[in-house]
Amino acid sequence: QVQLVESGGGLVQPGGSLRLSCAGSGFSLEDYAIGWFRQVPGKERERVSCLSSNQAAYYPASVKGRFTISNLDTKKNTVYLQINSLKPEDTATYYCAASARGLCVSGATFDYWGQGTQVTVSS
Repeated sequence: QVQLVESGGGLVQPGGSLRLSCAGSGFSLEDYAIGWFRQVPGKERERVSCLSSNQAAYYPASVKGRFTISNLDTKKNTVYLQINSLKPEDTATYYCAASARGLCVSGATFDYWGQGTQVTVSS
């Protein structure tokens, strides 16, 4: 069964850090682009990071410098998202997704999605 599972979310104070994990099972992430997205109820989903199949990383200006997507850990079939200097506006459900096309172009189609992990930034 093809599956993506996110973990690592939680409640953190402003200025803190989190590392989110995206683990693939039932398939290898090696030939896929991996995107991290976040969504707040009532708002559009936002892509916050993407790792292409050739391990190039992409970030929107809104998170650049605070978010870092790791290269694929092939032994664990897992990609990580390190988030530093967390702000209350980072509060959202974070999802990872895999695209078989391997590219991080705008509007890329992602074929598999995880169930999400909640990140709450509050004092």
